[in-house]
Amino acid sequence: MKKPILAAASLALGALAITACAESEGVGDNGEVNIYSSRHYDTDLALYDNFTEQTGITVNRIEADADALIERIQSEGEFSPADLLITVDAGRLWRAEEAGVFSAVDSDVLAERLPDHLRHPDGLWFGLSTRARVIIYNKEAGVPQGLDTYADLADPAWRGDICIRSSSNIYNISLLSSIIANDGAEAAENWARGVVANFARDPQGNDTAQIESVAAGECRIGVVNSYYLGRFAGGEGEERAVFDKLGVIFPNQEEGNRGTHVNVSGAGVTVNAPNRANAIAFLEYLTSESAQRYFADGNNEYPAVTGLAGNSALEEMGGFRADTLNAATIGSGQTEAVQIFDRAGWN
Repeated sequence: MKKPILAAASLALGALAITACAESEGVGDNGEVNIYSSRHYDTDLALYDNFTEQTGITVNRIEADADALIERIQSEGEFSPADLLITVDAGRLWRAEEAGVFSAVDSDVLAERLPDHLRHPDGLWFGLSTRARVIIYNKEAGVPQGLDTYADLADPAWRGDICIRSSSNIYNISLLSSIIANDGAEAAENWARGVVANFARDPQGNDTAQIESVAAGECRIGVVNSYYLGRFAGGEGEERAVFDKLGVIFPNQEEGNRGTHVNVSGAGVTVNAPNRANAIAFLEYLTSESAQRYFADGNNEYPAVTGLAGNSALEEMGGFRADTLNAATIGSGQTEAVQIFDRAGWN
C-alpha cells in the first residue's frame, strides 16, 4: 500500500502518466486531468498508465486522506486545479457532496454501465468498485448455527464472541446507516446495543486484525470487508493459512431479505474542474471492462459494472446478492449512525 502524499503548501501536482477513454464529452484542450485521490493502492497506478496510453491525456495526482482533500478543494475555491475527487466509502462521498465539491455529470456511458444504487441520483458521483461487509467465523469452533443476518449478531447466543472495529470506523458507520435506512432508527439502536453486549473485547485494530483474531480463536465471530479477506485468500504461506481457518457468511441472503451490505469506492467531477471533459473521459474509462479488472484483480474489489465477476479469491468465497440501497442514502445517514453508536456505548 502506498504512503499518502499531500503537498499541503503548493498547488503544483506531481505529474504521473495515466490513461483513459473519452466516450461522452470528448477530450479537453489541455491534455491533462488532475486527480485528488484518497485511494493509496499501487495497483491504481496501472489504471493511470493505461488511460494515458489510450488517450494521450496526462494524469496529475495528489494522494491524501479524504477529509484533507475535501478541505483542500474548498480552500482552493474557484482556483482549484482538481478535476476529479476519488475516495472510498459512501460516507466520504457524502461528506464531499455536503461540502459542495462535486458537480453533476450526465453521461450515457456511466448510466448504462453502472446500476442505479451505485450512482448518485443527481449524477454527483459514480461508483467504481464495491466491497461487501461480511461475517467471518472460526471453523474450528464450528459453524455458528442461526447466524444468517446482521440482525442475528445482536442475539445473546453470541455473548462474548464478536470482534469488530471501533464505531469511529466509517465502514461500521455505513453499515449502521444502511440498517437505519432499512429497519428504522429504533431497530438500529437496539441492534447496536445487542452487538455491544456480545463483544469478545473492546473494539480495536483494523479489519486485518479482526481476521487474524478470529483465525487465532481469540473470538469466534468477526465482521470485515471482503477485500481484506481477498488478500488472505489470494496470499501464500501464513496469509493463506489464516484464511483457511475461516468460514465466510454473506448476511441477509434468505428470500425476502435485502441482501448483503456493500460499500462503494467512487469519484465525482469537481465543481471548478479546469479539465472537465477529460475528467468525464477518465470516469468513463474507470468503468470500462479493462479498468474494472484492475480493481478486481489488483485490489480484491468487486467490479461496480453490472455483469462483471470478481477475481478468483473473491469467487472462492461464493456468490451473494447485494443490498441495492442507494449508496447516497447510506452516506446521508452517517450522522444519525454515529449518535446511535455513542448512545449504545460502542466505542
